[in-house]
Amino acid sequence: MSSSQLRDAIAQRSDSTVVELGGEVIAFANFYRWESGGRCSIGNVIVSPAARGRGVGRYLIEQMIALAFSKHQAAEIIVSCFNQNIAGLLFYQKLGFQPYAIEERQGRKGNRIALIHLRLSRNAT
Repeated sequence: MSSSQLRDAIAQRSDSTVVELGGEVIAFANFYRWESGGRCSIGNVIVSPAARGRGVGRYLIEQMIALAFSKHQAAEIIVSCFNQNIAGLLFYQKLGFQPYAIEERQGRKGNRIALIHLRLSRNAT
């Protein structure tokens, strides 16, 4: 994601959150949908390749979950992950997210891919 794309995402979304290490941003996420008492959808989840496998992603998503439930009083939290992102799908499942829908999309090369929607309800935490 370029810096201009990041600025646009921050301007159009809510609760943009970063994780820093040594003054350098190593992870980022925000909500692209937020409804008080309803649903918060986490998007733009990015973790620096150098920071992966060190608990940074878990920490970031746990902070987003806390924001959704405390600040927005969300009943559920949604994340979406493409089928080829096996690490992401397994990661979200470890955090308690459960798949509930699959949406067909078209990949960059015109191939069929699946966007898997997962949710975590307030009652599950």
